[in-house]
Amino acid sequence: MDKIIDFRKTVYELATEHPEFKEIMASVGFKEITEPEILASAGKIMTVPKGSRMKGIPMEQILKAFGEKGFQVIGVDEAPVPPTPPTPPTPPSAPAKPPVPPAAQYNFPNAKPERAEALKGYLERLSKGESLETVREDFRKEFHSVEAAEIMQAEQQLMKDGMPLEEVQKLCDIHSALFHGATQEERVANAEREVAASMIRISDHEKAEQQAQYGDKNALAAKLIAIPGHPLETLTRENQALALRIESFREAAKLGVSLKDAVHAIREVTVHYAKKGDLLYPLLKVKYDVTGPSSVMWTVDDEIRDELGRLDKASVEDEAWKAAAEAVVQRADEMIYKETNILFPICAVNFTEDEWKRIYRDSKDYENCLGVESKVYAAAEEEKAAEQPALQVAVNTADTKSRTSSFVGEVVMPGGHLKLDQLEWLLNTIPMEITFVDADNINRYFNESEGQKAFKRPKMALDREVFSCHPPKIEPMVRQIITEFRSGRQSSVSIWAEKGGKTMLVNYRAVRDQEGNYLGTAEFVQDMEFAKRHFQQGEQKHD
Repeated sequence: MDKIIDFRKTVYELATEHPEFKEIMASVGFKEITEPEILASAGKIMTVPKGSRMKGIPMEQILKAFGEKGFQVIGVDEAPVPPTPPTPPTPPSAPAKPPVPPAAQYNFPNAKPERAEALKGYLERLSKGESLETVREDFRKEFHSVEAAEIMQAEQQLMKDGMPLEEVQKLCDIHSALFHGATQEERVANAEREVAASMIRISDHEKAEQQAQYGDKNALAAKLIAIPGHPLETLTRENQALALRIESFREAAKLGVSLKDAVHAIREVTVHYAKKGDLLYPLLKVKYDVTGPSSVMWTVDDEIRDELGRLDKASVEDEAWKAAAEAVVQRADEMIYKETNILFPICAVNFTEDEWKRIYRDSKDYENCLGVESKVYAAAEEEKAAEQPALQVAVNTADTKSRTSSFVGEVVMPGGHLKLDQLEWLLNTIPMEITFVDADNINRYFNESEGQKAFKRPKMALDREVFSCHPPKIEPMVRQIITEFRSGRQSSVSIWAEKGGKTMLVNYRAVRDQEGNYLGTAEFVQDMEFAKRHFQQGEQKHD
């Protein structure tokens, strides 16, 4: 008799009821379901039909997978799930999106429409089951004379045309064939040959324009990298240090010795990736409408980070482990090339000097990685932070109106009154990280708690849409939580997570007024190591 599974239930409920559920869902593309944190949070508000629409995975494919495992699925037609309501438009009072500066026209060389169509063809071949190696070989023949940035532009266009991120993501594995030289010198030489060859294939007018654009980007990036302490200088030195660790890994592989230590050393790149994800990708996406890196490269970063973490924690170093290690190290090596030749030049030609200074200041919140210590960026250090606005506010309630005049220069609330600096330091003293996102999904406030934050809150993210600050893998979960809060269906979501070797409790709370109107979402992150130690000591005493 078939096993009955009801798709009207949440993903969390189904995973609890049916041991095979997670494995089946992962096999059809829902890999996030294997992560306990996501299952325990978004899984409690997500259904299979809703997930099918969000990820673009056909319901027919899901039903077939469960049918093959002996399940009879109910609750698909009987309880259709309405589409997620669109995010309400930002009211006129919200900060306007800055205009794209003239320099942004140099984001990428012009990509030909036929090349985008060719890229789609490669993806279709992969989706039909053709081997990656075969497709990669044909890709190499077709695109060997094209600048890497042109491919990035095509990827971006494919996403704008509606192609799912998971499909575009496959291009990263394919176009890595362009940069398969064993040494950094070979990769640079290959890149130079690719650009030179592409110049021959275009008209004289286009050639001059593309040459200027390519030269401008790379020359400007090199100029910024030469400035001690500049964010691009630090990121470049980190890549150089990573390249040395990758070389050590490959030498160890040739000698046939253990690769565990080498993988552990390379894993420090996660801090480097975190800085890109927090400081570079969102700014490119939100202000300059360069969505390719923030969608594709960010996802690759996360995949490399997760795989390195898995390998580092593994207890057995067998042949499968070694093969996986060599594959992920190759991807990390290819990412060095993509940063140097695509990401950094794009950032260099778009970001203003003021933005680089703010990126530098925000980067101080991150630990040094790969043995690289940040230098002083003199121009940013000399510029003092802007003074706090002297704005004073009184809560407009019947209880406080009559008292406002008695407390000039204070924030007056029903529960009391505080000077602005008192309120600021009171919030900073609370032993947890606090974030407030308003009803228009805009980041409005981060407190400044003592010590290293578990989740970095760059000041550049203030007054920016919250969704732009999350990697593509996490963004759907954030959207879903806020949608549930806004609708009133939920008011809180709690997640226990391991971060940096510490047990963390992340609480999301809907903020509502006395009439129940949604005002925004608050996030509270608390280090729970003290509680864990307390109860462990208690258990030891009882023993």
